[in-house]
Amino acid sequence: MKFNGWILSFLLLICSDVLAKLPEQSAVPGGVVILPVGSIEETKPDVRFEDKPVMVVKADGLWQAVVGVPLSAKAGTLRVVVKRGEEKSTQLFSIKDKQYPTQYITVKDKRKVNPNSLDMKRINQESSRIQQALTAWTDTDSETVNFIWPVKGRVSGLFGRRRVFNGEPRKPHSGMDIAAKTGTPIQAPASGIVRGTGNYFFNGNTVFIDHGQGLITMFCHLNRIDVKDGQTVNQGDIIGTVGATGRVTGPHLHLGVSLNDERVEPRLFFPPESELK
Repeated sequence: MKFNGWILSFLLLICSDVLAKLPEQSAVPGGVVILPVGSIEETKPDVRFEDKPVMVVKADGLWQAVVGVPLSAKAGTLRVVVKRGEEKSTQLFSIKDKQYPTQYITVKDKRKVNPNSLDMKRINQESSRIQQALTAWTDTDSETVNFIWPVKGRVSGLFGRRRVFNGEPRKPHSGMDIAAKTGTPIQAPASGIVRGTGNYFFNGNTVFIDHGQGLITMFCHLNRIDVKDGQTVNQGDIIGTVGATGRVTGPHLHLGVSLNDERVEPRLFFPPESELK
């Protein structure tokens, strides 16, 4: 049986909506919560969490809000504000506590643990550039999460771990580390737009990719950057190579995922870790 081009396109659109893949749900600090916020027969609502816009996608015949939970959140009840036209409502959701383990790390470059005044000036200047990349927002009607791993290697650092550098407590780990040889090519996990590149004090050579609706991936400690700000990339495109720049103890890729400007567990968005080998 033959189909006209427009009929085939329509069928593909329907199938893509039915098969839309969402991240795994994990209602804990640093996790992701998925909330139904209306039928797709209604207009797409505007959803906010802590005054920040939230990703809203079509899945299972509903508009679904995909909410990134802060790593600093406490167990209990949180809320999103759902607005459709002049109508506004509040939707509650609960998260459970999660205790992340502590990781002790020795860094030879002591300035990467206790920066001097010039270092702090640089760090403060870089913070605004990093924040600009992480808060990028590109409107899309539909968003699927079908990421591929950017590199293959050994997981050497897990998300959320409370880190102690040279005996001094620091912020929890906001991504996951994948150990690989220097020069290993890094692939874009999905299509998107490069929203920032540069060399940063702690992160080293870094690339940010905007996948739409506040979903940003972050790649740190690169040896080489192969993309430019504003460049469109497709899934599988090489964006750079693994390195050991910034605050590191050896060559690896720091892979971060940010959703509504909250750093969340990357493994919720990717295939099983068995595919890393």
